[in-house]
Amino acid sequence: MIHLHCTKKLIAKLPLDKNGLLKDPQRDQPVLHEVSEANPLDHWHANLVLLQGRQCLMFVHDATRFPLFIPAVKKADFAGLDGLFADTLIRVLGKAGATEAQLDRAWHWLGPLMCDGESDRSVQGSSTEYGKMIRFGLLDGGAAVVDLAPYSTSVWLADRPMGMKGRKGYIRPIKEMLGLLGER
Repeated sequence: MIHLHCTKKLIAKLPLDKNGLLKDPQRDQPVLHEVSEANPLDHWHANLVLLQGRQCLMFVHDATRFPLFIPAVKKADFAGLDGLFADTLIRVLGKAGATEAQLDRAWHWLGPLMCDGESDRSVQGSSTEYGKMIRFGLLDGGAAVVDLAPYSTSVWLADRPMGMKGRKGYIRPIKEMLGLLGER
């Protein structure tokens, strides 16, 4: 199970059951498996960001500040968020240079998303900073949000220094996430 702490804007769009799990009418069983041991990939924050009039998703892992950016999502994407999140994470990790062993560990730890409205201001602040990086670093030059590649954009964001409450200096989220998944 992956706990996904959502903003009010996002949680209002998600088709959730009473337990906070996504209701996907196209499947009877969850696509992903349950993980019984402590899960280092648990606890992400998710935000619905409006860029150039398009709904975009920004996910930030609490412990590493590793970001996932998914531009121009449609209503149908919300019901299949479990699979969209898993696919994006694995592809971004691959593009970031994760080894086969690290990708296997990440896949093992993926599970269904359990959504709630809890929040951590520090992680939300990181999400806001990532949104600013996209808005002013990529879109100010005249690029269209629909043309942004989600995997490359996520890796670009993850390679930027990020401050983290309780830690001195800056971290590189990409280095933190790959370290969490095991030495290279």
